Amino acid sequence: MSATSAVISASASVYEAGEEDVGARLDAYLVICTNFSRSYIQNLIKNEQIFVNGKHVKAGEKLKKGDKIKVLPQAPKGLDVVAENIPIDIVYEDKDLLVVNKEKGMVVHPAPGHDSGTLVNALLYHCESLSGINGTVRPGIVHRIDKDTSGLLVVAKNDAAHRGLSEQLASHAIERAYVAIAFGKIKEDCFTINAGIGRNPVHRKKMAVTDRGSKPAITNIEVLGRFFYKNTNYTHIKARLQTGRTHQIRVHMAHVGHPLVGDRVYGYEKQPFKTDGQVLHALELGFRHPVTGEQKGFVSPLPPYFVKILRDFI
Repeated sequence: MSATSAVISASASVYEAGEEDVGARLDAYLVICTNFSRSYIQNLIKNEQIFVNGKHVKAGEKLKKGDKIKVLPQAPKGLDVVAENIPIDIVYEDKDLLVVNKEKGMVVHPAPGHDSGTLVNALLYHCESLSGINGTVRPGIVHRIDKDTSGLLVVAKNDAAHRGLSEQLASHAIERAYVAIAFGKIKEDCFTINAGIGRNPVHRKKMAVTDRGSKPAITNIEVLGRFFYKNTNYTHIKARLQTGRTHQIRVHMAHVGHPLVGDRVYGYEKQPFKTDGQVLHALELGFRHPVTGEQKGFVSPLPPYFVKILRDFI
């Protein structure tokens, strides 16, 4: 999906369908754009709160390139994002930003079905103020990591810091390295995956390596270890992002035939180590402080479940 929010206000969001979105159902497309549930999207359509090129249409409307989709409201009705006293691991904090070590299983921001217990709920309790650039549902959130991915992410406390960090993110200046465990024995010690990623043309909730409507995506892989368990080979890897596409590491590793352990979306149902979701941890994060200009770098310790896998099986 090449759609970017062209207009975001307190009352509306406007998206534009890209070439890779041609033929997609309106409701399925908006599930991806908004993180709302399909039933909620369908209710908005039924209540004539969604327009395509200024007209009310049905949920099954097939999109064309360049279609303008307006969604009212931006956030679900009745979704009050409240501060919650949830413990979070803050590894750095100053008046402009903070760096959080997110635990596995925590959703980053509220969405239908996840209106509490998120990182944003915890941040609102901890911080007096957060950047308002991403609205009331995603205050301070500059970038996200998946619910079942643990590790480091940076949060902006004010709009100036948010803009500076977003510019670095857009120019690929923020350094991010992850560790993971993949299926199979990877022979190369180091290699680069350079394959564009776009919306999966068949399964619209997924991303894929595709020539149609994709954006450049580059991941550098370093093998940290190889091991054998219950008749299956596994590889412990570090993945360093040159770009930051949705699900990039998960999609790239599946593309080269080595999906991540625990990844039921892009990999296998098989769960050899009884993990909940993909074995993927945001290990390193580096950026230039958007206000002071100081270079910052952080390393997150591996979570206990990851340590146990390495200790018991490698």
